[in-house]
Amino acid sequence: MVVSATARRARIGAAIAIVLFSFLSGSVAAPAETESSEHHRFKLTVVAGGLEHPWSLAFLPDGRMLVTEKGGQLRIVAGDGQVSPPVSGVPKTREHGQGGLMDVVLHPDFSSNALIYLSYAGISGRLAGTDVARARLTETGLEDLEVIFSAAPKFKGGRHFGSRLLFLPDGSLLVTLGDRGNRPNGQNLGVHPGSIIRINEDGTVPADNPLMSLEGVKPEIYTYGNRNVQGIARDPESGRVWAHEHGPQGGCEINLIKSGANYGWADITFGRNYVTGTRIGEGEHRQGVNDPAWQWTPSIAPSGMAFYSGTKFPQWRGNLFVGSLKFAMLSRMTLDGKNIIAEERLLENRLGRIRDVRQGPDGFIYLLTDASNGKLVRLEPAD
Repeated sequence: MVVSATARRARIGAAIAIVLFSFLSGSVAAPAETESSEHHRFKLTVVAGGLEHPWSLAFLPDGRMLVTEKGGQLRIVAGDGQVSPPVSGVPKTREHGQGGLMDVVLHPDFSSNALIYLSYAGISGRLAGTDVARARLTETGLEDLEVIFSAAPKFKGGRHFGSRLLFLPDGSLLVTLGDRGNRPNGQNLGVHPGSIIRINEDGTVPADNPLMSLEGVKPEIYTYGNRNVQGIARDPESGRVWAHEHGPQGGCEINLIKSGANYGWADITFGRNYVTGTRIGEGEHRQGVNDPAWQWTPSIAPSGMAFYSGTKFPQWRGNLFVGSLKFAMLSRMTLDGKNIIAEERLLENRLGRIRDVRQGPDGFIYLLTDASNGKLVRLEPAD
């Protein structure tokens, strides 16, 4: 029997609804607390607690949320804070230093194909590296799991996996990586670590990738000279893509992402050595290397990144929000075109380590806190 596209979409929608409702069990939102900023007073509402080192957040079409936990669990959180048991069918991973189950995003046509994408630490014996898989969300969990990208080579140790995922308007997918704690990887185009890569939705390489015609270069590489990128976002107004990356003791950066660009690590950087505090590399600027739009010294350990384009906080429209692990804060950045011109630090030491930042479809801002009893927190106007 031939099934029409409309009927198929209806079945997928029903399946998603079943999995969302059948997995739910959990908590109730906590009372709101009020905070102040330069432009808005806002409330903090704990939507859900009891999350084990949550890493990433994605919104399903009906307002429920997918949340990854670093240890390898994917959960569904309802609007009222109920948290599901672990969703089955997640790719095998384990907490490996800074790696584990990391980002989750929906396919742009999720409503018709139910596909989600996950980045995680792919483990092979004592070696590990960032992998990306896609699967269909169904009433019984994830099905048809397929690994579409595997960073090569794999390395020992547990440092610098990245990893955030961002779909571009042309349907291609950016995957942010780290250098795996090996500084020379940043300038080595023969390996994936130390770069942002670009692939098609099925993992194939786009024909217009910037460096693929060069001999000995990994064709997926989109940018290089990146230390450990844990935030990437597209400005909905200008279409520009921005990313931030961890520095060591200094030199955490926000960069305007350009196809084929070199961002310097570890030759050109504001970074400083952990033990001695001395500068790393040959300097802070060099022709042919893109300077950061903003840098933090000392490092703030940025993670999560989102542009605000909603109507709930009108004075924040066009601002860029970045979470900080080290300073346990939310950084609000003001932009003027291609320049970042100001920073306001919010929620310092109020919530703990902020791992992810997202704007919800309701126009509120959502945060995940990185803790063994991590929280999903919503920012709402207090006025």
